[in-house]
This record gives sequence, structure tokens and C-alpha cells, in this order.
Amino acid sequence: RSAQEMKHMENIASLLQGSSPGDYQRPDPKSERQAVAAPGEQPWEMIMDKKHFKLWRRPIEGTHLYQYRVFGSYTDVTPRQFFNVQLDTEYRKKWDSLVIKLDVIERDLATGSEVIHWVTHFPYPMYSRDYVYVRRYSVDKENNLMVLVSRAVEHPSVPEDPEYVRVRTYESQMVIRPHKTFDENGFDYLLTYSDNPQTVFPRYCVSWMVSSGMPDFLEKLHTAALKAKKMEIEVRDYMSAKPIESGGSEGKASMAAAEHKSDGTCSPAQLEYA
Repeated sequence: RSAQEMKHMENIASLLQGSSPGDYQRPDPKSERQAVAAPGEQPWEMIMDKKHFKLWRRPIEGTHLYQYRVFGSYTDVTPRQFFNVQLDTEYRKKWDSLVIKLDVIERDLATGSEVIHWVTHFPYPMYSRDYVYVRRYSVDKENNLMVLVSRAVEHPSVPEDPEYVRVRTYESQMVIRPHKTFDENGFDYLLTYSDNPQTVFPRYCVSWMVSSGMPDFLEKLHTAALKAKKMEIEVRDYMSAKPIESGGSEGKASMAAAEHKSDGTCSPAQLEYA
């Protein structure tokens, strides 16, 4: 599904913007919404059109929330660097000033799935939010594609903390398509995102926060990838992590046990779906 959505957006981008993202010629809003939505889907509304990315949103039926979609390109970092910087939780603590806590709670050695506890600052006067989510990633070398998906889960090791507001509805999917190879500069990416931050503010206020915060995050992510590249900051290479032979109940382990065995706890290239 991730590959299909990426292919759809690539086709739409080529129709809407010509030979390159900088040549974008915006059509009338109605035809644009119909083009971006896949057959049978609810239409998307473009709310931001920048040089390196475009941002759409659409209402989530039965709720006061929106789903967001970003399609963009970078030409000065490699797909591997961009992918690894997103996954490296220790490095993110350094480049993302909004992070209060970001820890891997549990890792499934058989699939590479990881349960993450993430606490992040929210704009004043709101309380900080915390997320418990499972993430899984895949590198499809045959189709030249990288995928990272996350969604909220419950976990007994992370009960609710009265200091934070627990976000229980959260989904994120990032698809990366190299222009050439995983180790050459240049790629397109498609980010689809939704969550329920449980604010008392009207929908348009929440939409404004997300639509202004998401570009800021992507720019910080891009800058962090550039910094890691130029300064040769050590970032874990998730593409080359060696698999651990495990099966049955031994496939799951606490972080202490997992780290004791090896830091290379999964083989993204071998995951069937992420």
C-alpha cells in the first residue's frame, strides 16, 4: 500500500508540476483535490505549497480531526542518511529541542518492531504530550523504496503520567524513493500523518498548529541529516543492521536483554512489511 500511494503521488506530481518541483503550476482547487485523491478516496485540500514540499489535509470522517499528507524532495542528502536520522532516537534528542523524553521501551528481535515512548513540548499554555507507539521499517531494495510506519499502542511499562497528556490516536507513514540509489544524493518522500492531541481548541486552531509545526519539523530533520553528513556524526545505520537468529517466544525481549545480545537487532532489508 505504501508503494502504491507513493507511485500515485509521483504520477500526480509529474502532472501538476512538470519536469521538476520548482516548475509547479497550480491548477484550479477542485481539479487539484480530485487529482491528489486516489479513486474512491475523500479529496485532499492543499494548504501549503513550498519549494521543497507541498502539504495537503482532509477531514477524518466522524471526527473533528484532519489527516495530513506531505510530498517533497531533497537533493543534498542521501536517502540512507535521511532514513537513519529519523530512526536514531539518541541523535534526535540532540537536534529536536521539543523532545523531553524519547526511549525505546521494547524491541522485537524477529521483526525489528520497536515500541517507543516519546514526550514532547506543546505550545504554551498546553501541557506536554506523550506518545507510546510501535514503529516498523522496511528497505525494499528491489523496488528502490524505504518505508517507516508508526501507530499508537498501549504498553504495560509506560502507564499514564499526570504531568503529560497521553495521545492515544496517532499514525504516521513515511515513504522514501531515491532518485538513483540509497547512497546518492536525491530522493522524494511522502509523509502521511494524523493524531488526536486532545486539545480543547477548535479544529482550525489544531490544524494551524500542525500545518505550521510539520514544516518546521521536516526542516529540522533535513538540517540534522545534513549536519550528520558534513560533520560525520555517528548515526546508527539501520539499513545495515545485522539480523539476530531468533524464533518463537525468544523473538521478543526487553531492551536490556536486546542490547545485551547485540546492537544490530534487526535486518530492515528482510522485513516483509513495515
